[in-house]
Amino acid sequence: MFANNENNMQTVGTREDRGKAIAEKDGQIKRVDEHFYRVKSQSKDKWYKVRFSEIGWRCNCPDHKSRGVKCKHIFAVEFSFNLREQVKKSVVIQPITVSDCPFCHSINIKKFGVRHNKNYDIQKFYCKDCNQYFSYNIGFEKLKHNPQAVTTAMQLYFSGESLRNTQKSLRLIGVDVSHQTVFNWIEKYTLLMKQYIDKLKPDVGNTWRADEVFVRFSGNMKYLFALMDDETRFWIAQEVADTKFKHDAKNLFQEGKELMGRRPNVLITDGLGAYHDAFNQVFYQNSSPRSKHINAIKLNGDKNNNKMERINGEIRDREKVMRGLKKKNTPILKGYQIYHNYVRPHEGLNGKTPAEACGIKVEGDNKWITLIQNASLNQ
Repeated sequence: MFANNENNMQTVGTREDRGKAIAEKDGQIKRVDEHFYRVKSQSKDKWYKVRFSEIGWRCNCPDHKSRGVKCKHIFAVEFSFNLREQVKKSVVIQPITVSDCPFCHSINIKKFGVRHNKNYDIQKFYCKDCNQYFSYNIGFEKLKHNPQAVTTAMQLYFSGESLRNTQKSLRLIGVDVSHQTVFNWIEKYTLLMKQYIDKLKPDVGNTWRADEVFVRFSGNMKYLFALMDDETRFWIAQEVADTKFKHDAKNLFQEGKELMGRRPNVLITDGLGAYHDAFNQVFYQNSSPRSKHINAIKLNGDKNNNKMERINGEIRDREKVMRGLKKKNTPILKGYQIYHNYVRPHEGLNGKTPAEACGIKVEGDNKWITLIQNASLNQ
């Protein structure tokens, strides 16, 4: 009895060692999504499927199916999964706090009253070492209205209000501005934040989705092409096209590849020819591992694009309130992309933002202010 147990332990240990060896080799494991991996056979020219179920990892190899033991392929996936979690670094974007003097960089500072502006007050500080007085208003310098008013306007607008309704809502908190001023704030800070967040590298998954939705620009129908990560719902890239069937989606895929620093293992789209041609030019390569293009999706069933349709629905709802857009390079769509990724929590992600699901956490009660402050410092 003891000898048999010892042999069984040795067998499991051998499988574990082989699984670790597989995980340490390049190109032996393909991660399709969080719960589905493909592991290359070490003796045949084929790939085994390892999926996560209610009772743990399951593999379709003969060793696991016939003997019911944890095979080397499952061990390999577990090693790969654990390694990925260990190296996955979380980026935390924190609100900017006053920690030192901007003149002599001394930390020997103290609060010294407030500076009264026409519409709001700013905290003043005094440096005990160089005897200088200073105040911080990072990102909102020389602005007539306070940061809370600006970011409240952005939150109202991207949550679904029109420019004029946003203007009326601001009056309730004592902020009297025109709807054009609200648009100017959106335009200014969308550009500022985009330059900052484009330098970040979200840890997106290996399966991406692409789809298009029609939008009206000054009464003319155009199409918004968007690229999204399947696992985290992170909106990767977008572009506006004049036509649907003659459009070249190569620039969209190229932008996504550059921003994320890699290509996806799987791309899911509808049957539009623009995606097929762009996939072959940007994502496909002859060497292994090759990217796969799934372009036979339907409105329902296993192969659907429902996650991408959710973004399309958000855009349509936003367009109805705006009654169409004015120009192709409008900051509204880029601003909504920032709102979708970094500010708005998603029920499908258990209350997280897509950025948080990708390892980028924006802290602070007002995420708009945190993003604008950090964008200003890194400009």
